[in-house]
Amino acid sequence: MLLFLINIAGAAALLIWAVRLVRTGMERAFSVQLRLWLRRSSKNRGLAAGAGLVVSMLLQSSTAVAMLVSNFAANGAVAVPVGLAIILGADVGSALVAQVLLVRQTWLIPLLLVLGTALFLRGQQRRVRQTGRILIGLALIFVSLDMLRAATAPVMESEAALRMLSYLGADLFAAFVIGAIFAWMVHSSVAAVLLFVTLVAQGALPTEAAMAMVLGANLGGAMIAYVLTLAAEPEARRIVVANLVLRGGGAAAVVLGLRFVEVDLTWLGETAATQTINLHLVFNAVLCALALPFVEVIARLAGRFVVTPVADETAVVSALDPSALDTPSRALANASREMMRMGERVETMLIAGQRLFDTWSDVSAEAIRTNDAAVRKTHQEIKLYLAELNRHELDEETVTGAMELSLLAANLEAASDVLARNLVELARRMDLEGLNFSAEGRQEICDFHDRVLANVQLALSVMMAGQPDDARELVAQKEKVRGVEQKLQRKHLRRLHEGLSESIETSNIHQETLRVLKQVNTSFAMVGYPILAETGDLLSSRLSPAEN
Repeated sequence: MLLFLINIAGAAALLIWAVRLVRTGMERAFSVQLRLWLRRSSKNRGLAAGAGLVVSMLLQSSTAVAMLVSNFAANGAVAVPVGLAIILGADVGSALVAQVLLVRQTWLIPLLLVLGTALFLRGQQRRVRQTGRILIGLALIFVSLDMLRAATAPVMESEAALRMLSYLGADLFAAFVIGAIFAWMVHSSVAAVLLFVTLVAQGALPTEAAMAMVLGANLGGAMIAYVLTLAAEPEARRIVVANLVLRGGGAAAVVLGLRFVEVDLTWLGETAATQTINLHLVFNAVLCALALPFVEVIARLAGRFVVTPVADETAVVSALDPSALDTPSRALANASREMMRMGERVETMLIAGQRLFDTWSDVSAEAIRTNDAAVRKTHQEIKLYLAELNRHELDEETVTGAMELSLLAANLEAASDVLARNLVELARRMDLEGLNFSAEGRQEICDFHDRVLANVQLALSVMMAGQPDDARELVAQKEKVRGVEQKLQRKHLRRLHEGLSESIETSNIHQETLRVLKQVNTSFAMVGYPILAETGDLLSSRLSPAEN
């Protein structure tokens, strides 16, 4: 029995990790393109649902799509009804992924492993290496499913195990809850569904129990995004809450139907495994089809369950504890916490500043200036705190750490200053002069802003976790953003040569806005340099070509 549990646990762990491997590879290779695609699909809800479906299949995660969409909604790039349509499509895409991954083709495993390893080890470009990572992850998914099949084979010979598992067939509500909890714990409804369907295919689970657990995985998958966005903006939470009620409530209703209504499920397929996986797909497809025409109404109703939090600035207490100065490691950690607050304030300013170009608001502009004043104040406090720390006897590592924190704080303050002074002033000029960007120019600025915002959020993640891979990507993005900015400047000049009146009227504002955003990106990219210098990933003049 112990050996059986170890084999099951090992196969499940490999499955969870392999699904994550594919998702992270896709995010690292194509995250910018996927973000732009999702945001540009907001023209109508049908296109939005289709984009959500495709992106979810590529990422193998509807939760990842939900987090992207919630970020878009928080900064006003996507309306709540459109965001809900994207997530409904993503749920269908997640179900389709499970269908594809359950196709058993043993010859694919060695082929994917050979190709994936060759691309990852020999590829010179980051995207090529990450494609190799994706192929290796797909191969390991198939391997883990084969391990599950082999591990569960002895169950058919154990009467005690069969009696224990048959209990779930009689208590569908318990199976539903177990499925939801498991999907939430592993943070992947795809991995949970693959596990449950494989178990029922081997006869280790009763058909009704497997169906209830798969439906529970839908609730658990929706819960993941709900928990991760508890502190998000109300617009973002409205989308996630609406999806949770639709997907979780719909799944619970179907379980009730399975429990109390006699239904012939043979139309879903001939085998228990086929019926279970097809039920998962049909449930999400029907839910999307029924809810899509009413996303506006559903979004309004969801707003009633989302309370806008009231900011309490008086509750914020500085982490710069003077008593910690006698313990340098604690003092540096305290300074790092305050720097995180600086970074989060600048992120808020960046989001709010972009909205001013569409609709000028004196209140929003003043809020940006207030945040800038708070950032400058925090920067001054960090400098004085680290200066006081340097008066103590410190080792070389601590002195270096204090200097790096001081420089990073200065970079964050510089980003705040350029947003509060330059970006706000550019938006104000647009409003006072009654100007509008050309349609193409506005699209370019929105796309560039989204790219910079993604890098700012990556920088905050690097500040918290200090992962070398993320730091490498952050620094690499600095060069990419510079190249994109130059490309957009050239496109703008071509529009000027063509005599487009809107481009001529807003020429200086357009070019200066791009420069401001590039400066903000550069300031946050500096977060990655100390980490890469420590790991030896930096050459004297550029990023080294070391493998990821």
